[in-house]
Formats: sequence, structure tokens, C-alpha cells
Amino acid sequence: MASVPVDVENKGSMWDLDHTLDQPMDEEAGRLRNMYQEKKFSAILVLRLAFQSLGVVFGDLGTSPLYVFHNTFPSRVEDLEDVVGALSLIIYSLTLIPLLKYVFVVLRANDNGQGGTFALYSLLCRHAKIITLPNQHRTDEQLTTYSRHTYDEGSLAAKVKKWLEAHAYKKNAILFLVLIGTCMAIGDGILTPAISGKFFSSGGIKVEDPKITNDVSTIVAVVILVGLFSIQHYGTNKVGWLFAPVVVLWFLLIGAIGALNIWKYDNSVLKAYNPVFIFRYFRRGKRNSWISLGGIMLSITGTEALFADLSYFPVLSIQIAFTLVVFPCLLLAYTGQAAYIVSHKGQAFDAFYRSIPDGIYWPTFIIATAAAVIASQATISATFSIIKQALALGCFPRVKVVHTSKNFLGQIYIPDINWVLMVLCIAVTAGFKNQSQIGNAYGTAVVTVMLVTTFLMIPIMLLVWRSHWILVFIFTGLSLLVELPYFSAMLFKIGQGGWVPLVIAAAFLAIMYIWHYGSVKRFEFESHSRVPMAWILGLGPSLGLVRVPGIGFVYTELANGVPHIFSHFITNLPAIHSVVVFVCVRYLPVHTVPMEERVLVKRIGPKNFHMFRCVARYGYKDHHTKDDDFEKLLFDSLCLFVRLESMMEGYSDSDEYSICEQRTRKSMNKSIDLLVTVGDSGNTLFSTLESGASSSLNSFVPSSGQTSQRPGEELEFLNRCKEAGVVHILGNTIVRARRDSGIVKRIAVNYIYAFLRRICRENSVMFNVPHESLLNVGQIFHV
Repeated sequence: MASVPVDVENKGSMWDLDHTLDQPMDEEAGRLRNMYQEKKFSAILVLRLAFQSLGVVFGDLGTSPLYVFHNTFPSRVEDLEDVVGALSLIIYSLTLIPLLKYVFVVLRANDNGQGGTFALYSLLCRHAKIITLPNQHRTDEQLTTYSRHTYDEGSLAAKVKKWLEAHAYKKNAILFLVLIGTCMAIGDGILTPAISGKFFSSGGIKVEDPKITNDVSTIVAVVILVGLFSIQHYGTNKVGWLFAPVVVLWFLLIGAIGALNIWKYDNSVLKAYNPVFIFRYFRRGKRNSWISLGGIMLSITGTEALFADLSYFPVLSIQIAFTLVVFPCLLLAYTGQAAYIVSHKGQAFDAFYRSIPDGIYWPTFIIATAAAVIASQATISATFSIIKQALALGCFPRVKVVHTSKNFLGQIYIPDINWVLMVLCIAVTAGFKNQSQIGNAYGTAVVTVMLVTTFLMIPIMLLVWRSHWILVFIFTGLSLLVELPYFSAMLFKIGQGGWVPLVIAAAFLAIMYIWHYGSVKRFEFESHSRVPMAWILGLGPSLGLVRVPGIGFVYTELANGVPHIFSHFITNLPAIHSVVVFVCVRYLPVHTVPMEERVLVKRIGPKNFHMFRCVARYGYKDHHTKDDDFEKLLFDSLCLFVRLESMMEGYSDSDEYSICEQRTRKSMNKSIDLLVTVGDSGNTLFSTLESGASSSLNSFVPSSGQTSQRPGEELEFLNRCKEAGVVHILGNTIVRARRDSGIVKRIAVNYIYAFLRRICRENSVMFNVPHESLLNVGQIFHV
């Protein structure tokens, strides 16, 4: 292990996938974020973060009282005991799902502070080899952020791990489950603004002015949606300081109104805290009571967004905010509405607005509107985060991602997705005249995501937490006890609006699956058509061409071997650059890759070939900015590799050296790897990539005519080549289905995948490559 102080002006630079908006630095926010990352929380800081989390995390869950009873009882309630039964269901649904399942269990399954379906998937992929992306390598497990357990042979965890890794169809089934949950969560991001805007316009306004028609209320809702999506590019950082006070005021207001209604109307509804009324509710109403679960289920909507937005705050802050503020206020709000409905002979239509005292109606209406907008903002932001995670793990086409805050990396904006969401929200709002239909669609999306989370938690509890199977059984049983009845009830409402999230999810699922399929096939083609190293060495140091001054960065998806695109290049052009660097940019199933472990560099062939490989590794939450100089990062890492390589010569064990020397005489395609660190600390780590390769850095036997270069000379040579010019060679691989393929495969590959490739971000834009330094090399292959 060597430690060399190296001054590399990197400061967190990465290749340009995103563009960062210019914003003033908020020193207080930066201090809080740094303390969060260091896991150092004082009691006061935890309470401050708990207060702030109310505005970001709980907006969607807190606005559910606006429409739960309206969707549960769209007409007059005949038996007032049904109101008590429905209230009892709401109370225990809130207790079992948001409180026990999510706040105290699922939030602990975060991936270093990151939540959501893909965070669960990445956490699971690190403990079992189930990831379907083929370009993974064992050196990934050496990352400090790549935590992994070992299991005793014969233990339940070891058996589960072996069972999951046994067949490819099981890995694909888990990926398919994750994609379904992700697509339904995107549907949640579409339906939350729609239902919030609809109930604001047709609920609150029409209560005071019944003459307003549905068309007018729909226009008002559309205007609100257009305004909401139009300000997304500013980011939540601009208005985030307003969120928490508004939502806190909202929770206190609905709690106070609920307590007042209990005292004012009918406190007998408090008997709903006895769960026996749930049994009586189903025995009395039977099928109608079962179908009404679709409306009651809306009381727990926003719970999954609570998990997806976890990256903003520590788990303890969210737990405090929910148990001390959100949970009791929601219970009071629902109990107060039930008391109002019972005293007004079952009139559940717009029960929330009608139960507000006249003196505070309009102030409450304004606060309700603000809370609904905040709730919509939370789900939209969660959708952006989900899309970015899917993009990083190779399951979504490359799109432009804008980071709207320099302090909080989770605050992002995706323009293309934003406008797609807006169009779909407007279509849902304008297409459904009935508020209950939007509620049915909303409930279908939410309960599906909850089921996916429950199923993913089973292997996580067994493999990551190593929980006893009895605890896993209890958690799964209690979760399914609530979620399966809700899911079955939503099946009855597929024809009444529940089909909307299914169509939305099917469309996004097709996009994600086809993109993932095409990406895997492209990698398999490159992997199977790699150029043998013996062929490269047979060409000699000149590679059979004229070596012109300069550096050529050849981009490939391969972390090992020489890509086929390189042979295609040198067989069609008469010259090649003096220095050739194969660049592979990879995303790993981790939330971040530290800068000191970012770049892996190795030499390919003898020194006089001047061929290298640079593998840049990123996590799905790593921050990419417009100002990052990816070219400089690669060149600095290359120079550091040359310096460290010379320092390590002669430090290998003699026996190991002799073995490696014998292997090297037999095959010249053995290469040496060096994990180059470019962080401020200057620490270095070394590892071998190729099986059988030695850690000795002078193990290559010079070929005939090879001249040895001192490190200073090679560094000078690299600098001269850089001054001569740098060219970025990008492969443009076109995928086509074979002629004998089925009609579905031809449509998916030749049309859908080809269309997605055309509209996604170009590689040159992704890497921030100037057009004058860009060279595209095309090839076609059939699958």
C-alpha cells in the first residue's frame, strides 16, 4: 500500500450528464447537509430536521382527509354505523401501514439514506448477485460504499441467496417486480397533482358557490397544474423554506377542526378505536363494504412518497415528525369528519369542507390549497428521483437532468419528464368528470407500489438484516393483511378509473424493459466480439498504422478487453493516435462512489504501445455538473497512474513475480490494474482485474525492439500528446432484429428501441465533448 500526495484540481469533477442552475450557496443548508452525511445529530438539529421534513415528506399523506370520505361514501350513508366501521378501518390502516410498516421498519431499509424502490433493489443487489446488467466486476465489491455480508453455510440467508442466484428467470422476475413498482410510483406522480387540483377546484369552491359547473372547475384545475409544472425548473430549494410552516399549520388546523367537530357534533364515534367495528362493518355491508375499501385506502396514500423522499432527512427526524405531529392530527381529522357525517345523517359529500366552521372557511381553504400544491410537489420530486435512479441503472433512456441545488443533491429537475407529467395530468383531470374516478385510479397505483415494497422487504430482511424467519413472517403477514384486501377492492374499480394507472404503468414499463433489453444486447454484442489481445500485439507498437501525435479516448461499455469498434476503426483509417485510452463509464448499484475511488486505470500491452484503460465508476445519486471536466479527470488519473507505476516497480514478491513472468511469456494479454485516486487525500489503492495477473507493475516482458521509458519521459510524452490534441471516439451501435424474428420483437427493437435511441441524449452531449473533438464510428448488429 502506497500513499503519494498528489495535487489534482478535481474537487469532485465528473462527466457532464446534468446541468446545474446557478444559485447562491446557503451556508446553513450546507452545514446541515454535511452533518447529516457525517451522521452527527444533536437533539436540537434532529428536531429542526423533523420540522423541515413535514414540508417535504408528509404533504401527500396530510392532504388525504380532503377526499377519503368523499370516495368511500359517494352518496348518502344509509346506516350510520357504517361511518364508524369505515373510521375504524382508517385508524388501523394508518397504524399498520404508515406507522408500523414504513416509519419503523421500511425506512430502516434505506440505502445510505436513499429511499424508493430502486434503492431497495440496489441494496439487494449488493447482497445477492441478482443484477441483470452484465458489465459487473468483482472489484466493485471493494468500494467502501459497497457493503456486503457473508453468510454461514446452511443458514437461511445463505439458502435464500443461493436460491435467488440460481436461475436467470428469478433475477429477471425481481427486476420486473421493481419496474412495476417504479412505473406505478410514476403513475402516483401523475395522479397526485390531478386529484389535488380537482378537489381544490370542484370541492372547495363549489361548496361555497354551487352554481359553478364542472367545466369551469376543470379549467381552474388545469390552470393550477400548468402553473405548478411551469415552476418546477426553479427547484424546491427556492420555496422550500415556505413548505414546512404551511404544512405544520395545515396539520395543526385539521387536528383542531377535528377535535372541535368531535366535541360539537357526536363524540360517540370514538368507539371506532375498537377494532370489532371493522368486523361488524364487513358483516353488515358484505360486498358493498368490501368495494368501499377503494375509498378508505386513500387514507394511506403518500406513504410510498414518504419513503421515496427519504434522501432529504435522517430516519429519526421523520419518525419524530410522524409520531408526534402527523399521526395524531390525522386521527383527529378523520374522527372529526366522521362525527360531522353522523350528525348530518350520512351526508359524506365534501364532508371536509362542510365541516369547517364558517368563520375560518376561507383561511382554511387557502391553506388547504397550499398544502395540496406542496403534496403535488413532493410526488413530482419523487418521480424525478425515481427516473434518475432508473437511468443510472440502465433501465431508462438518457435524459437531461438538472440539479437545482448545490447543497442538496437529491433536488433535481428533468425537463422532458416534467412536461410529459404535465400533459398526462391535464389529460387525467380533463378526461375524468367524476372525482371518484380519479380517486380510484390513484388508489390502484398506490396499493400496487406498497405490495411491491412488501415483497422486496422479504429478501432484504433475510439477507441484509438477517432477521429471524418468524419476524419476517409477522411483518409480511401484517402488511398483506391490509394491502391484499385493498388491492382486491381496487380490482372492482378498474372499469371506474382504475385502468388509468395500469395503462400509464404499462407504457413506462414497456419503455424501461425495451431500453434495458436493448442495452443488454448491445453489451453482449461488444463482449462477444472483443478483439483478441494477441491480434493487437501482433500489429506491433504502431498497430499497423501511422501513430500521429495526440490522445484518442475510445468510449466503450466494456470494462475488460478491446472493443470491436476499435478494430473497425483501425481497419478503415490509416492512422491512430500516439496514446489510446479506452474509457468505460459505469454505474454501480450503490448510492455513491467516493471521489478517491472513482477512477480505475490500467495499462494494456507493453509500455511502448501507449494503450490504457480508464474505468470511471458512479453511483445512482452521484452529482454531475456542467462545469465538470471529464477529460481532465481522465488525463490526471492517467498521469497519476504512470507516476505510481514507476514507484511500485521492484516491490513485488520474487516468487509471485516469477510466476507472473512465466505467465506473461506465454500470453501478453495479461494486464495490470491500478485503482487511481484523485481525491484530496491522495490515498491510493491497488487491485488486479484480470484473473492470474500479478500486482507487480513491471511484469511485462519487453517485446523485440521495445525501448524502456523512464516515468518522467512518459509523462512528458503524455503532455505533448495532450497539447497536440484530444479526440473522443464514440461508437454508434445500431441494433436491429433479425429477419426471422417475431413481429413483437421486430416492433420492439426496430421501432421502439430505435426511436428511444434517437430521442435520448447524445453521447457527445453526455460527456460534454466539443464537436470539433468528436469522431463517431458506426456499426450495425442483429439480435
